[in-house]
Amino acid sequence: MALLDKDRIFTNLYGYQPWNLKEAQARGAWDNTKALIERGREAIIDEMKASGLRGRGGAGFPTGMKWSFMPKQPPLDQNGNPKPSFLVINADESEPGSCKDREIMRHDPHLLFEGALVAGFAMGARAAYIYIRGEYIREAETLFAAREEAYAAGLLGKNACGSGYDFDVFVHRGAGAYICGEETAMIESLEGKKGQPRLKPPFPAGAGLYGCPTTVNNVESIAVAPTILRRGAAWFSSFGRENNKGTKLFQISGHVNRPCVVEEEMSIPFSELIERHCGGIRGGKDNLLAVIPGGSSVPLVPAAEIWDAPMDFDGLRAVGSGLGTAAVIVMDKSTDIVRAISRISYFYKHESCGQCTPCREGTGWMWRVMERLRTGDAEVEEIDMLQQVTKQVEGHTICALGDAAAWPIQGLIRHFRPELERRIAENVREAAE
Repeated sequence: MALLDKDRIFTNLYGYQPWNLKEAQARGAWDNTKALIERGREAIIDEMKASGLRGRGGAGFPTGMKWSFMPKQPPLDQNGNPKPSFLVINADESEPGSCKDREIMRHDPHLLFEGALVAGFAMGARAAYIYIRGEYIREAETLFAAREEAYAAGLLGKNACGSGYDFDVFVHRGAGAYICGEETAMIESLEGKKGQPRLKPPFPAGAGLYGCPTTVNNVESIAVAPTILRRGAAWFSSFGRENNKGTKLFQISGHVNRPCVVEEEMSIPFSELIERHCGGIRGGKDNLLAVIPGGSSVPLVPAAEIWDAPMDFDGLRAVGSGLGTAAVIVMDKSTDIVRAISRISYFYKHESCGQCTPCREGTGWMWRVMERLRTGDAEVEEIDMLQQVTKQVEGHTICALGDAAAWPIQGLIRHFRPELERRIAENVREAAE
């Protein structure tokens, strides 16, 4: 069952209409936002919890629950004054294969600004900071222009939407570092420091931006909030399986006939997603080799296991991978799978911030071994050694970049070990000749 047009939240995903305020209001944005705010903080958070929305940035943490972690009474600073609270919106979108948030920002930015106001109010936040990826030039220009429109119309700033609530939104441009997609590294970068993850605890809800209570949410998680509140939690939770509710932006790239970004309901089978929206696999179903279903940091899944898998958090965990950002990278049989994973491991070596020894040393080591496996210039025993090193990196770093570097290699060894062994044997045979 495909998602009907009437149930789409992102109705201008492809930019067929202008992004400006007048057009956004015609599509339903900023429709009596004051009434949403007047429901009160508890009611908004309860509705978000009931909707079953889980974070759309990769980790899949329940959004309403995350909002509820913000302190009801603000902590006091050293002078006895209450500290402000902040909402930080993660628009860094640096995960290879991900390109959904940019479509929201360049074609429907007012959904994001309205979501920021509603979410900020629910958490008692004084302001929101949108941290946008440095390479997103046009998207940033659109955000700055849309922000000016919202302020000029009285929708943001003093007495936002006539609600009596003061709320500011700032757009901050990053400098192109993948690590700043991690919430605490993003906070460090916002503060003007080097983008490196912080040790937790304290968690951002306790001490985040400038030492104040802070919640970090993905662009898509925030942009869907006003529509959920208007249409009701029951409507949103009518899509998808238990614990995997709602609609979701999927971004499909690679060897399909029509790569695209599309809004679909959670739990749609992989085959249906590909056949309906992408015109099928290039060269047909039998030409499919493997799929990375959630951005480059999750393990690949071979064709036979992915074809009927439901595209949601639990369905992809069951096949040894994850939904991540729902960046679906499709690889057909023309793919040099070892080279593809080696290239991904080079990316993580390059983007490691160098703070944790297992990640700083391990990512470079893993990439160098992957390159030798790619050419077959290795010993068979090194496959197990590489697997062992991935386990020493995974789970032993401050942030999840170590896991992200280890998982693609683990997936390759789990599913394509015969291919690695074949290359080594071939190299030995050629050397003997």
